[in-house]
Amino acid sequence: MGGTGGMFNSYYTPERYKEMIRESREKTQDIEFETTVNEGINKLLAEYNNRNVDAISAHLEDVKSVLEKDIEGSVKLMFGGSVSKHTYVDGLSDVDTLVLVNKSELANLSPREVLSYFRSKLEGELRGVESIRVGDLAVTVQFSDDTILQLLPALRTPSGLRISEEKGRQWSSVIRPDSFAQRLTTVNDNFSRKVVPIIKLFKGINSGFPESLQLEGYHIESLAIEAFEGSPDLESRTPKAMLEHFVEQASRLVRTPIIDKTGQSLHVDDYLGGPDSEARIRVAYTLENVLRRMRKADEAGYSDEWLSTLGE
Repeated sequence: MGGTGGMFNSYYTPERYKEMIRESREKTQDIEFETTVNEGINKLLAEYNNRNVDAISAHLEDVKSVLEKDIEGSVKLMFGGSVSKHTYVDGLSDVDTLVLVNKSELANLSPREVLSYFRSKLEGELRGVESIRVGDLAVTVQFSDDTILQLLPALRTPSGLRISEEKGRQWSSVIRPDSFAQRLTTVNDNFSRKVVPIIKLFKGINSGFPESLQLEGYHIESLAIEAFEGSPDLESRTPKAMLEHFVEQASRLVRTPIIDKTGQSLHVDDYLGGPDSEARIRVAYTLENVLRRMRKADEAGYSDEWLSTLGE
């Protein structure tokens, strides 16, 4: 017994006690750092989720009334893009709206003619408009309250939707945006609905990049599916850990085109060119730099520095 007691006492020397106190202090600091960062992330998410639903609804009702005014039949508005997938971030995302024209005389026109009709009607009669721009696929309306609506004419078919082809000359083959939304929903559910909030945080980071380095919303959502679909055993599911995982995976995945399984295009990210294009490498380097800043703040325990990577 005496020998055992001596061994016990020799292990807990003054130096060992000091080391134990230091380890305990460091562990407490680590916990405080993680808690502070995750609290900051949740506060930012609350701000992102506080979008002005009433203003958007009022604008959409005005748009519907104006477009229907002088035609036979009716049009129907249906949320698309980030709103339908709940990845919308006020100030960072446009409100994509599908304008279903099947039950009106507009269904007999080409997509380009429908877009021209939209512009002519909205320019003359829509209230509170700052600007109206017509592209190949949609009419973009910016209001004085900074709400931005993208109006995409569409035809509903029994097997899916048809939108404008790239140059607006004819309607596209059938696309299934709902299949993409379902895939995203499945991934989100597998992570206790924590993936969609991470997409919103990533969009916030993305908005702070120079315009030439910013990724499109649909591309970001596709990257999230790829990043999390194959990682069901992610060790920690705190917002901080999941965002670091997403940034790390995205910096790798962005180098290669992602096949578009909805039929809207060959790839979701054609705008960046082929594999390892100059544009892709620049974006990958930018994301790697964000990840380095996060990890450096991790090592130093600087919560403010880590949170600054979110672009706020």
